[in-house]
Formats: sequence, structure tokens, C-alpha cells
Amino acid sequence: MVRFELCPGRRVGGDQPCFIIAEIGQNHQGDLDIAKRMIRMVKDCGADCAKFQKSELEYKFNKKALERPYTSKHSWGKTYGEHKRHLEFSHDQYRELKKYAEEIGIFFTASGMDEMAVEFLHELDVPFFKVGSGDTNNFPYLQKTAKKGRPMVISSGMQSMSTMHQVYQIVKPINPNFCFLQCTSAYPLQPEDVNLRVISAYQSAFPDIPIGYSGHETGIAISVAAVAMGAKVLERHVTLDKTWKGSDHQASLEPNELAELVKAIRTVEKAMGSPIKQLLPCEMACNEKLGKSVVAKVAIPEGAVLTLDMLTVKVGEPKGFPPECIFDLVGQKVKRTIEEDETITEQAVENHVKKVKC
Repeated sequence: MVRFELCPGRRVGGDQPCFIIAEIGQNHQGDLDIAKRMIRMVKDCGADCAKFQKSELEYKFNKKALERPYTSKHSWGKTYGEHKRHLEFSHDQYRELKKYAEEIGIFFTASGMDEMAVEFLHELDVPFFKVGSGDTNNFPYLQKTAKKGRPMVISSGMQSMSTMHQVYQIVKPINPNFCFLQCTSAYPLQPEDVNLRVISAYQSAFPDIPIGYSGHETGIAISVAAVAMGAKVLERHVTLDKTWKGSDHQASLEPNELAELVKAIRTVEKAMGSPIKQLLPCEMACNEKLGKSVVAKVAIPEGAVLTLDMLTVKVGEPKGFPPECIFDLVGQKVKRTIEEDETITEQAVENHVKKVKC
């Protein structure tokens, strides 16, 4: 059974419940109080982990990228650099957020969006590293992150299966505790671009690691389906208000949706149940009331050998042979006269234990 400890005391994979990551990202608008409100919200909704995105901007972007004008309606500054600086928390603010998460009892981590951010998160002692899709094919980054020895959750947006095989071959010898998330990098994501079947493809290609799903679609149905398909880690973006400024809010879940998603996942996990098909205790009342028996279609004299045209199936009182025994009864001798419409019981058939398999 493929599983490992993702956070202290919380394993993922195998028969463990799906680990639900609420991706706050930068939907906090650069406001520490909003960030804390969001951590409390995801805890109250039942998520397992509150996640942010940490960048050391000069390491993530080159100078020209930071200096380019950013005139979008979502912009927090005249240049992309000003915009990103507005949304970026300091190291001390991250320490404060992690402390707050620990106080209220929810796991806290972040995607390290560059190698220096990973260094800081390692120092911050996050339980696991999240690798965003944009760094999944950044092999030097993957090697350095894997060598830190912390579990890794690796998204796969914008990647090919060939690249994911390379990622596996790079990470696995260094750090066996990682999982892949099927992901499509579009915001919001249209259902026809989700490709949930990739979850099954990953399960076949990488049978010794857990597989999960990171979704940017609207609503909860697709994410619930991913869990039913075996996703062991689920990540969804969250917001306090979808109408807020910022490109991620539209593809995020509001508190009522997140709570509904968690509840739906836990219900589906119970419903997955067992692959063994059998009559269950909860079905006994229905079986007693509506379960059918083999009944005499005509009067059958003592000593007669049963033929199929003597028998029919009805809801009978008392219960007799179940319908699946009707072919086995053919050729058996009856020990007493059976009235028309009477249930065929074991006591009325000779050697029923030996000859009637039912």
C-alpha cells in the first residue's frame, strides 16, 4: 500500500483519507489580517492544510520581467514588480502566519516559487514542499528541493507524460516521499480541459507513489469525482470573495463551497466502501419484506419429481428457497403434497442439503 507521512501524524495514500489543501496563494490581497482570516476559514471548513505562495522576486523574475508595465484591472502597481511586491509577505510575516496556523490547529505550507524561497521555507520548517506547475520541469530546482528531505507535492500543469517520467526519475532516488497531482494550468479551467483520466494514467505509470488532483475549475463536482477516482491529495484555490481584484479569485472556492467540497469528499470516501459484493445487514429488512422465493405454480403431489413448469417465483410467506435455486430444484423429489401457490421450503424436498446447492 503506497503511503507516506506528508505532515506530522498525517499520512497520505493507500486507505488514508484524501488530504485537502486549501490554496490561499495570493488571494489575501497583500493584507496580513485577511490572510489570517483565510487560514481560520479553511480550518473551519475542514481542510487539512492552508497553503500560500512564497517568492523571492529577484530570484523568480529577471529585471525586465519585474520592470514591464502591468496595466491589468487586477494590477496592484504600475509595473509587474510593484504588483508582486504588494502581494508578497516578508519572512517575519510568514513566521507570524505559520504561528497562527499552529495555534488554531491546521497545517501550514507554501509553494516555493524559486530556489531561495525553498531555502526560506526549509528554515521556516514547513511540513512539506509544494512544487507549483511552473517549476515541475525546472530540474535543478527539483533536485535541490528533493535533497532537503521534506515530502513533496508536485503539480503537473503544462507538462507532458514524458516530462513527468523525467521528474519521477530525478526525485525518486533522492526522496521517496512525494506525489504527483494532475493539473491543467488555466484559470478558470473548463471541464473539457480537466482530463481526469490522467489520474488513472499516473496511477498506472507511477504505482509506487500517491496520485492527486489540483483543480482550477469552478464548482466542486469535478474535484469530488477526482477523489472517487483515487486522488489522495486534493488542492483547490480558495477566496473570501470571488469578485475581489486578482486573477485567481474567479477560479477559487468561497467558504460555503469549500465546506461543501470537504463534506462531499468525506461522504464519497465512506461510500467507496468494499469491493466485495454480498447481502449486507442493512439490506436484511428489505430482503425480508420484498425478497422472493420459489413457489408452487400448481399443486404438486407427494413423491413427484419437480419440473420447471411446476415452479414460479413470488414474494412468499413463509420464506422458502431463493429464486437463484430454482434450476437446482428441478429433478428433486418432494416429500409431501405441496398446495398450489405454496412456498417451496427445505422441509418439503428430499435430500435438499445434499442435492440442492443453494
